[in-house]
Amino acid sequence: MNLKNIFFTVVFTTILVQFGHTQEGKVIINQDDRISDLLELKKKMNRNETDPKRYKIQVYSGNRSGAQNAQNNFSGTFGQWQPVMHYETPNFKVWAGNFTTRLEADRALKKIKRKFPAAFIFKPKKN
Repeated sequence: MNLKNIFFTVVFTTILVQFGHTQEGKVIINQDDRISDLLELKKKMNRNETDPKRYKIQVYSGNRSGAQNAQNNFSGTFGQWQPVMHYETPNFKVWAGNFTTRLEADRALKKIKRKFPAAFIFKPKKN
């Protein structure tokens, strides 16, 4: 009698385990259509590099070859911010980032100063 109960318990447990672990799932994402529109608007805003309300970080100021080296070093180290070289008589300058808030720029500057200690935040003048 005791052996029969053990056998029944083992068989019953095995059947429950088999059916308990066979789960199928389907994920449905209900997203408002306006989210895609907002993402496109944000992309357009980020493209506006000359907006005087944006903050940038100057990484280098000096001769052309130094600016090219700084630009290449910056690109290799910080891929998330594209460096751009500008010429303002008599120096070539390397600028990076396009930050909407000073807080964003400060956070980036903290990372950038480890490799470029002379870097600083500024707002470009209107053209």
